[in-house]
Amino acid sequence: MVEKILGDYPRNQSSLVMVLQDIQAAFGYLPKAALEEVSLGLDVPRSQVYAVATFYDVLSLKPQGKHLLRVCMGTACHVRQAPLLLETAERSLGIETGETTEDGAFTLQSVGCVGACAIGPVVEIDGVHHGHMSVASLSRRIGRIRKRESS
Repeated sequence: MVEKILGDYPRNQSSLVMVLQDIQAAFGYLPKAALEEVSLGLDVPRSQVYAVATFYDVLSLKPQGKHLLRVCMGTACHVRQAPLLLETAERSLGIETGETTEDGAFTLQSVGCVGACAIGPVVEIDGVHHGHMSVASLSRRIGRIRKRESS
């Protein structure tokens, strides 16, 4: 799989971010073996591959849950109760920020800014921005996803 992804791009450093994004999409995270293969395939030092892989919030070295819940903690969202939303998500899911539920259903992340300040606070669920989020609305959304998953 990694070799095929590498084949889609020029074999040099300029392809690194795009290759990592495609690997993340294929595996749901960046497996260590895949990063080693990228280092060799693009002739980029392993340390640089890991530096890029750990720099971007959307990339992960750990398997992610089926549903990715990201709470924006940028200034506009922070002053509009984003920390309370993050606490609510942690309680509802039974995990800390950066963790994945035991059943693999959810991964919870906090992010610096999702670029939707006008509709803050924003919670991104599976890549979809949900603005003007309230504690009650977030709890309902998590509950609905859990209900769908158990049916």
